Amino acid sequence: MFLGVKEDFRAFIKWILIAMVVGIVVGLAGGAFRGAIDVAVAYRIRTGWPLFLLPVAGILIVFLYQRFGKNDKGTNYVLISIRSKEQLPWVTAPLIFVSTVLSHFVGASVGREGAALQLGGSIAAKLGQWMHLDDRDSHTITMCGMSACFSALFGTPITAAIFSIEVTSIGIMHYSALVPCILSAVAARMVTQWLGISGESFFLTGVPVIGGKSILQVIVLGILCALLSMLFCIIMHKVFFLLKQWFPNAYAKVIYGGMAMLFMTLLLGTNDYTGGGMDVVARALEGEAVPWAFIIKILLTALCLGAGFKGGEIVPSFFVGATFGCVVGVLLGLTPSFGAAMGMVAVFCGVTNCPISSMLLSVELFGSRGLPFFALICAVSYMLSGYIGLYSEQKIIYSKTKTQYIDTKVTNE
Repeated sequence: MFLGVKEDFRAFIKWILIAMVVGIVVGLAGGAFRGAIDVAVAYRIRTGWPLFLLPVAGILIVFLYQRFGKNDKGTNYVLISIRSKEQLPWVTAPLIFVSTVLSHFVGASVGREGAALQLGGSIAAKLGQWMHLDDRDSHTITMCGMSACFSALFGTPITAAIFSIEVTSIGIMHYSALVPCILSAVAARMVTQWLGISGESFFLTGVPVIGGKSILQVIVLGILCALLSMLFCIIMHKVFFLLKQWFPNAYAKVIYGGMAMLFMTLLLGTNDYTGGGMDVVARALEGEAVPWAFIIKILLTALCLGAGFKGGEIVPSFFVGATFGCVVGVLLGLTPSFGAAMGMVAVFCGVTNCPISSMLLSVELFGSRGLPFFALICAVSYMLSGYIGLYSEQKIIYSKTKTQYIDTKVTNE
């Protein structure tokens, strides 16, 4: 018995040290990544002219990936590396850093947290190689890197840690990774605070009293958000497939995709759909949203990612959920601010299939006041969003509707 305790403490000390190293290193990289994106976006909005470089930036991104990239599977490759012996290449880190900043600089409709998972995972995987970790420990350190970079960018360390553990295999969680992932995420958050980078948080208003009416309203909104989540994923996958079919040449695809994004931005006359759109999310949470904004964001994000620009889908899913919830919530009798918060968390849950992370996200972003409603809408969205997801390499281990082992990958349609 005492021998087992001794081994546990040895592993405990080992992972404390590893997690702190990963948190500090990836926290610095994530802080630089966040700062570079903020500077790029601010300059584009202030001057406007980088938008006209969309096709040129696309050509450069395709060239970089064809010249230096060993794969172009994005976040899916990170999930593969956690479940198998396949190593996440170090070159992923600089490639996703440069290409995502470049995509934001020219106004592609992409997010950043999906890129953070690749950036943090690849840096941590390289650290694991230097430390001569075995295969199983390499999987854990990769999850630490994902946690740290997500935390550094968004400022939600607990969500970041649990999401990195939960997203790989839905239905089971590797609890052995809890200590290292949480420590890495917290350390990365401390690094970004030291750098003067603030995390995301919002003041939630209009939380209703718990009762039959409010519960029914939230359930209905959850059902609609589950359907919207499925639509989001289906459009993302269909557009990716169609663009690849129509434009077998990657350069032609990104040129036409960049020109289409430029045309749509000029036609709409707003920067709301460029970049991730956290400013639009903030306005929705204050009760202001254009009724059709959510569908435009889905289409433009699918266009840009399908064409070859780099970034992520997580912040766009926040945009889609918040604007949809702001508008539809009012129709259901909820306040626009509360409806936006509900929609934001529910759509994130539906597209990632991560209900626990989504519940924790609601607390870190909005506080615990509306937690019963957030827990309910996440449960509804998860159960009714089917077996569709953003990441094709994500596995659903247990059925969403019964206690049945299914062990299947998410579908694309």
